[in-house]
Formats: sequence, structure tokens, C-alpha cells
Amino acid sequence: MNQTVTFGEVLMRLSPEGNKKFIQSNRLEFYFGGTEVNVAISIANFGGKVRHVSSISNDFIGDTAISYLRKFGVSTSSIVRSKRPLGIYFLEVGAVMRPSSISYNRSHSSFSEIKPEMVDWDKSLKHCTWFHWTGITPALCEGGYLTLKEGLKLAQKMGVEVSVDPTYRSGLWKYGTDARETLSDLLNYSTIFIGGINEMNEILGTDYNYSNEDFIEASKQLLKEFPTIKKTFDKIRTPINASWHKIRSRMWNGNEFRETKDLDITHIVDRIGTGDAFAGGLIYGLQNFDDYKAMEFGAAACALKHTYEGDVNFSNVDEVMNILGGNTSGRFNR
Repeated sequence: MNQTVTFGEVLMRLSPEGNKKFIQSNRLEFYFGGTEVNVAISIANFGGKVRHVSSISNDFIGDTAISYLRKFGVSTSSIVRSKRPLGIYFLEVGAVMRPSSISYNRSHSSFSEIKPEMVDWDKSLKHCTWFHWTGITPALCEGGYLTLKEGLKLAQKMGVEVSVDPTYRSGLWKYGTDARETLSDLLNYSTIFIGGINEMNEILGTDYNYSNEDFIEASKQLLKEFPTIKKTFDKIRTPINASWHKIRSRMWNGNEFRETKDLDITHIVDRIGTGDAFAGGLIYGLQNFDDYKAMEFGAAACALKHTYEGDVNFSNVDEVMNILGGNTSGRFNR
């Protein structure tokens, strides 16, 4: 069986109930998540074998977070414990024309002190066939970058498939490194690129637009500058308003361009983690199907995530395949 390893911060999310603003409420709901964690749980829900590597607070909040991961079958054997608190973020969920708002509290979190000597990559990557990372981890702290690079170097040596979602967010890069230079360094150890034109432009220093033609040209240039990368996949979101979006995806696998049809999400329950659901679905798909079906599977998984509260995608394979079969009416399953 394929074994996927993910590496990144575990976060607690705090939100008022429903679509309230914090000033309207004195009651909060909490969820656990984090970009790489969301991918790990999604793959586990599809029946995949997954291990998550991280640093989590050594207190009852950290215990609860670890129990949450284990509930979905994600291995926590490579998680180290820290005296620092778990990272937190606060979310107000928008509706219709009012967008959602997020505020992070993670500068001095348990993950912020991660260092290469804290992770035994030989043990963590044992039996690993796929390693997934995102641009969030090297953006958070120098230790995240250096620890990730050690894992990527070993994964490349082992011949492991390595997927990357660059997830470029300029506000995160605060410890003095250059985002483009750092991401470019790590891309040299990666084989599957999960990202759109914005990420490609940031890495390549280009100004491609969002057309399919420019996506193909940007992908060709990316594959030329980073020869280890073999394929690019992009999730395209078309917002009508904060509650109604359309989702489709496209790819360039070095030989051909393909694109899926739009999936209409006419009532969004929760948008957080939907990109991670696409990545998780795509990774599972690439481990089990051809490129196009894998991309379709990822897009359908992404669409379904919009219907669940919280950060993670609870869908299983049958539910995703049901969407791919055209059953999008939401009728009862009997």
C-alpha cells in the first residue's frame, strides 16, 4: 500500500457559531486543522495510509489534537512535543457579499521552534512512497525550512514521489529569507506541482495571465527550470459571491493539457481547507488512477469539502465517485 507522509503545523481554529462576527457572540466552536494536516486526513478518509510529522504542545490541547489525528487513522508516531502552545487562528465565516476574515496567532507556537535535529527523517520516511509539503511550512520559520529540506533530500534519495503546493502568502515570510529563492531551492526536490498562475509567477518572476494558453506556457517554463517536476495541476475557483462558487481544475503533464468541467457549489457551508481537499484528492487519485481521473477526483473532493464545517474533508471514495458520476442533486441515499 502507498504510504504518504505530510509535514507541517497543526492549528486550532476558533470561530463564532454560524456566520456571526466575534462581537456578536460569546460562544466559540473549535476545530483542528492546518494545511498539511487537512491533506493527511483527507487521504486517510479515502483509505490511504498516512503519517504526519510535526511539533505539538505538550499539554491537554496537544493531547486532544493528537487524538483528533488518530481518530482518522493518521499516524502520529513522528510528532514531537513542545513546551510552547499550539498555534491558533480565529475565523469569522462570511456570507453572500460579506467575505470571511482570519487572524492568526502562531508566531511563538510549538511548531515555530522546530529544528532539523528534532525529526528523525529516516524513521519518519520509512516505507514512504509519497511526501507532500506546502509553502506554508518554510514561510513560518527558518527551522521549518531547514527541517523540511532535510526530509526532501532524503525523500529524493529514496526515489519518493514529492508533491508541492507552494501556497504563497507574502504576509508569512517574516524571518528574513527570500520567498522566491527558498521555494525555488525546495522545488528542486519535488516532482508534482499543485498550484496556479500566481504561484508560478512568484517562483518564475513572470507575469503570465490566467488563460489556459498562459497556464500551459508557464507550466512548460516551470518544468524547464525545475527538471525534477513532471506535472502541474491547478484548481480554478470562480466566485459568484461568498456563498456560491464554481470549481474546476486543469493540468499539464508534459505531454497534454486537460481541463475538467465546472462544479457548481451554490451554498458554501465552509470554504476553509477546500484547496487542501483538492490536493488530498489529487494525491490519492494519482496513486490510484490516471492523470485526468485523478484531477477530476481532486476537483470533486474539493467541491464536497465546501459542504462540511471545519477544516478537513470528511468525504470517502464512494461519495467522491458519486459526484464524478453526475449525482450532484443531493438526493437521499437509501
